[in-house]
This record gives sequence, C-alpha cells and structure tokens, in this order.
Amino acid sequence: MEKIFERHDKIFYRDGDKLIKKFDQSYSKSDVLNEALNQARVAETGLNIPRIHDVELSDGGAAIVMDFVVGDTVESLMKKYPEKKEELLRLFVDVQRQIHQKRHLLLTKFADKLKMKIMQSDLSASTRYDLSMRVDGMPRHTHVCHGDYNPSNVILTKDGTPFILDWSHASQGNATADGVKSYFLLRLSGENELAEQYMALICRSLEVDEVYFRRWMPLVAAAQLIKATGAQRKFFMEWIEEENG
Repeated sequence: MEKIFERHDKIFYRDGDKLIKKFDQSYSKSDVLNEALNQARVAETGLNIPRIHDVELSDGGAAIVMDFVVGDTVESLMKKYPEKKEELLRLFVDVQRQIHQKRHLLLTKFADKLKMKIMQSDLSASTRYDLSMRVDGMPRHTHVCHGDYNPSNVILTKDGTPFILDWSHASQGNATADGVKSYFLLRLSGENELAEQYMALICRSLEVDEVYFRRWMPLVAAAQLIKATGAQRKFFMEWIEEENG
C-alpha cells in the first residue's frame, strides 16, 4: 500500500486498483458513513465517480475504499498546459452541467444545510435572520449539487473521460448556489481571472443572469463562516457586507 497524498485530517493510499481514504479521529464514524452514503447515492445517477467497495470503521480512524482513478486533475492540467486553460475551464463547466442535470431525492436539501450553517455563524442575530429569510425566498430546486466543485476534484483519464471526486458535501438544491460556491473556491485559490470567466460560463450554462447569481453570494458566503478563519473569513465577510448593502 502506497501513500500518495496527505492533508491535515486525512491520508490517501493506493492499493492496486483501490484508493483508501483514511480519516483521522476528528471525523466521527457517522461523518464517514454519511460521505460514503452520499457517494453511493450520486453513483446511482450514472455520473462518472469512483465506485465504493468498502467502509472500514475503527477507533483509530475510519476509511472509505473506492476505485483508484488513473489520470490528471483539471487543476494539474491547467498548470501544465496554461495555453489550454480556457478549453479546460469549458470542460470543467460542462461536467458541472452534467451534475446539475441529475436528481436524487434522498440527498440532503441544500437550502436546509445553508440555513443551518448561517444560523450557527457568529453574525448578528438580525443579520442571520435576514439571510435565512432570503434563503427561504430563493427558488427551490432538486438538482444534484456537488458542494465542493473545483478543478482538483475532476480527473481526466487517458482517453479524456472525466471522473468527479469528493462527494462529502453533496446535496440537492439550486444549481446556481452550487456555482457560487465554485466561484468562491476559484477566487480563494488566487484564480481571480479564471473565476470571472467561470461565472460567465456557468451563468450561460444555467441560463441565469449575473444579477441572480450575485443574489446567492452573501447567502453562500455566510454559510462558510463557521469554518473560515483568517484571510478566508475576511474574504467571506467582504461578500456578505458588499452584497448585503
């Protein structure tokens, strides 16, 4: 078994044609089981995602065993071939459109998660109430939403087939809100120009205008505050204050 990647709270191993995603003890068993359940449910929609083989539970940290997908992430390809960045961005948006075309009515509702996180934030009570009511006033949809869709979570195999990774934040809801989260992730990675190009493409894909897209920004930003610190917190607060008037 070969260690291929490590984050502060999880380690990824390769064992032949299997990927083992090992979580540290900060993750409860229910968190890991919920992520595996999300991934299994999304797999039922027919999207190209790694198939789960097993979930291993232990006091030393749980793990999910899934297919190992051989290929390069869109993020790494953008860095390797900067002249193809716009082409890869269009592919990235096209794959997200395929996600949004799917439905799975057993996934958690995006709007419910958003409201819960807003109410758990340290914003003032009046601001939390206002933003929560604004979530209620937004259109409710049942599109599959990835919740953490960024170029590092899409792998292209040798024949160009895209596979979508990391379904821990999957839900069902308004696809525009999912697009706003991706826009924020691109901005936070320092890809400001790419983020603006992405916004234009995703708005076209979703057939919405930029004004409507921006209406979601303070709502999605507020939901990120419960985990954001330092520069990230400042970034999200600026969106809340700017778009909230």
